[in-house]
Amino acid sequence: MKYERIIEILLVEDNPGDARLAAEAFKEGTIPTRLHVASDGIEAMAFLRRQGRHEAAPRPDMILLDLNLPRKDGREVLAEIKEDPALRRIPVIVLTTSQAENDVTRAYDLHANCYIVKPVDFDRFIDVVKGIEDFWCSLVKLSPV
Repeated sequence: MKYERIIEILLVEDNPGDARLAAEAFKEGTIPTRLHVASDGIEAMAFLRRQGRHEAAPRPDMILLDLNLPRKDGREVLAEIKEDPALRRIPVIVLTTSQAENDVTRAYDLHANCYIVKPVDFDRFIDVVKGIEDFWCSLVKLSPV
């Protein structure tokens, strides 16, 4: 299958190791993707709103969001995204270590598109990222705006 364009992905992740693993997994994928990384919630919102050094940032086709972030928590970021008419159609995939039922429930209450618990095993983490790519970039019709 030939892809007409590069899929833009915003990864909001404060753990450099996990960000590196995700980048490697997407690089090995078959779908052309460009991964942008924000290391906290404030930077993520600046990227999405094209503020400061992010004024030329592309609109992401999807967001991979950790919940436990410095400066602005992932739950706050999710709420802001889904309350903003210009951003709410961007799929937000929560990718976090939290397995707490209240985090899962709250994420869906805030209109997360899905909730995935980050595996601690390296190979399984790569599999999860590739699964996200396969599903969200191959099967799902993403909103053009």
